This record gives sequence, C-alpha cells and structure tokens, in this order.
Amino acid sequence: MHAPGTMAARPALARNTPATAAVVLGTLGLFASFAVIGALFGAVGLVTGTIALRASGRTGTGRGRALVGLLLSLAAIAVSVLAAAFIAWYANHTQECYRPDNLHQYVECVRHNLSGH
Repeated sequence: MHAPGTMAARPALARNTPATAAVVLGTLGLFASFAVIGALFGAVGLVTGTIALRASGRTGTGRGRALVGLLLSLAAIAVSVLAAAFIAWYANHTQECYRPDNLHQYVECVRHNLSGH
C-alpha cells in the first residue's frame, strides 16, 4: 500500500524511436517515389527499420511499426525503380520531340512517337 498523497512509480514505457523513424522515412519515400528520390528515403528507411526490428526483439515494443516501416520503404524503392524505368522508356521513345517550337508541336510529336505511326 502507498502512503496517502504518494503515487506508485510507473515503469517507463519503452520506446522504439527507430521504428517511428522507419515509418516516417518509408512514407516520405513513397510520396517522393514518383520523383525518383524516394529510393533514397526508402534505403534509409530499410536500414532504420532493420535497426528498429532488432531493437523490438530486445525491448518488446515497436515491432509492428518497424515492419510497417520496412514494407513502406520497400514499396518506395520499388515505385522509384518503376518510375525511373518509365522515365527512361519515355525519354527513349520521345527523344526527337525535345526541340519543339511550341507545346502543340511537342504534344503532336509525342503522340506520333508513342502511337507507333
């Protein structure tokens, strides 16, 4: 029993800050994937998520967040790779269109090259 007016000491909640950081980095990476720089956030998120997953084994906290961070980071890397591949493909198929006199000419050139005519 505790003396009146005193509170029992609560155990400090263990935190897994790297798990939260992995989720944030994975989310940022996924949003930035279409600009291809999402792979950088994703790579850092993978490292942070791995550290968080190991920490969750010791502390018992943050495992779910660490896994979500890892999955978001992997998705960010995958989408970045797909975006880079699409940009390279598009540039390859429309390279002769990059010296137009106006936007209408560029649009017609791209339409012509992508339709295969």
